[in-house]
Amino acid sequence: MYLSILILPFLGSLVSGFLGRKIGVSGAHLITCTCLILSSILASFAFYEVGMMGSPVYIFLGNWVDSEYLTISWEFLFDQLTVSMFIPVLYISSLIHIFSTNYMAEDPHNQRFFSYLSLFTFFMLVLVSGANYFVMFVGWEGIGVVSYLLINFWFTRIQANKAAILALTMNRVGDMGLSIGFFALIAIFGSLDYSIVFSTVPFMNETAITIIGLLLLSGAMAKSAQIPLHSWLPGSMEGPTPVSALIHAATLVTAGLYLLLRSSPLLEYSSTALLIITLVGATTAFFAATCGLVQNDLKRIIAFSTISQLGYMVMAIGISQYNVALMHVINHAFFKALLFLGAGAVIHSFADQQDVRKLGGLIKFLPFTYTAMLVGSLSLLATPWLTGFYSKDLIIELAYGNYSFSGTYAYILGSLTAGLTAFYSFRLISLVFLTVPNGPIKSYLNSHEASNSVIIPLFILALFSIFFGFVFSDLFVGMGSDFFGNSLFIKPNNISLIEAEFSLPILIKLLPALLSLFGASFAIFLYHYSPLFVIDLTNYSIGRKIYTFLNGKYLFDVVYNNFVISKGLQLGYNISKFFDRGIIEMVGPYGLSKTLNLTAKNISQLDTGIITTYSLYITLSLLTLLFLVFAPILLDSSILISFGSEIRLFIIYLAALFLVLAK
Repeated sequence: MYLSILILPFLGSLVSGFLGRKIGVSGAHLITCTCLILSSILASFAFYEVGMMGSPVYIFLGNWVDSEYLTISWEFLFDQLTVSMFIPVLYISSLIHIFSTNYMAEDPHNQRFFSYLSLFTFFMLVLVSGANYFVMFVGWEGIGVVSYLLINFWFTRIQANKAAILALTMNRVGDMGLSIGFFALIAIFGSLDYSIVFSTVPFMNETAITIIGLLLLSGAMAKSAQIPLHSWLPGSMEGPTPVSALIHAATLVTAGLYLLLRSSPLLEYSSTALLIITLVGATTAFFAATCGLVQNDLKRIIAFSTISQLGYMVMAIGISQYNVALMHVINHAFFKALLFLGAGAVIHSFADQQDVRKLGGLIKFLPFTYTAMLVGSLSLLATPWLTGFYSKDLIIELAYGNYSFSGTYAYILGSLTAGLTAFYSFRLISLVFLTVPNGPIKSYLNSHEASNSVIIPLFILALFSIFFGFVFSDLFVGMGSDFFGNSLFIKPNNISLIEAEFSLPILIKLLPALLSLFGASFAIFLYHYSPLFVIDLTNYSIGRKIYTFLNGKYLFDVVYNNFVISKGLQLGYNISKFFDRGIIEMVGPYGLSKTLNLTAKNISQLDTGIITTYSLYITLSLLTLLFLVFAPILLDSSILISFGSEIRLFIIYLAALFLVLAK
């Protein structure tokens, strides 16, 4: 059963990809959706068996690498962490497949699209179920390659090409650090198996563990779009909307989080690594929220929201609250998929318009989509008793309850981010649904709710965004819950749940909620009662500079282009010019050819036609022959030291050689 969870999406991908012309569009839809739904049902059984009943499953398929003391096997581990990740990955992937049957109906390459989607899900399942770092790395690289194919699905668009290349190359930067981390694990632990590494960590040098932890973090930063390796994520919006939902909600961006969660027994023994993780997460959350304030593209606003929430998750890992981080991963997956699919429904029904300034008044035309996106936004805001509340609010409280510099830093930025998130979420809701219509009348006349294949996924995701947190919060993050068993490890002195729950002042607990309420109210007031304020703001020099700075995403892209990429290209050109076309050419084939030609030319000049010259050549040849015969004797050290008479022959030879060359 457990392997079937992995194999079914892979089979759907193969059939849709290689037999697409045989089975047709409807066949590809039917087979891929059926495989994903069956896999989701099996994952639900696995969640009950492994999670509820506490019975982890280990499957060994065979050895992969067997060299000296290093053994790497094809092995899979289905523990509580794995089956918890199965739920959002498979449920959301299934709903996105169903959604895509309508959304991509007009595209001529449906079979290829659905093949990529299923393959993407398969590699994500391999990543979360591998029992060692190497099997995980196979899934890690797999989702990297398939994400390139999905973002670049409409490959005739230059922007899609750029976005896909940026995503691939920036992820390779992180993958390089991750690869070095794996080599370090092999060097220190002699293995990549989770069981061996995690059981021997307490006995290892803390500095070595810190270095390994930071190398693993570099991989996670690229995959989960943490500052400064975040630039690729907003660009990935160039792919179709279902791709954006899949990448941003359940699969690609959660891979980095899963890596850190799985490595919790390793990270716990490095306080430095945890400190840096906390600072990176909190900074990313605040940075993305400020950038989201000024975005005008519907999908990009939600993309920056994703980066911000990923910052919260990384922040939770940094303060050693791995179960809360996982809870937020799952919660976020549901309401973020809801927001993306709702945005897709808006774009699809409104002539593919994505600029929020050219929308408005759609509540009358798309009431269900509006309700779904409102539910998703409220869950994102951590509205009490909706899904997001049970993890996001808890992360901020736990940060303060940590009573450390990093915890306080995370609390302050996390609270401010909560207010900013509320602002740009309700800005989106207001500009798209509530304000006066700003689009062409033709688009409004043709605008209507989509078919059931769009409505049903939105409805199911809305239910999850309302009830999932309430139902499963005690299981995942409740005090005394031993749901995760040995799959997650927290050092006893890093547990701060009780402190955060019972000892924090009421104002500290309410501050994020108050800031969220203020942000949402301010957005509604600004865009309904004082819309000219934002426009007037850019009339001032300071306003324009702030807007340019935030809209330019803190000018990270400018710095990368001008100082990293351009300097790299210049360095490559110089290396090519001075080494490849210079030194290497001189000592390589070109230099050898030139030397041989010159030598041949010089030798041909010795043919003068004068008999005395030829006599000299014959004499020189005889002297050379004599020298070669008597060289061992002539070059004996005792003879050279005594400068005996025999040395005269050597002198005569050198003199004759000089005369020939001089001539």
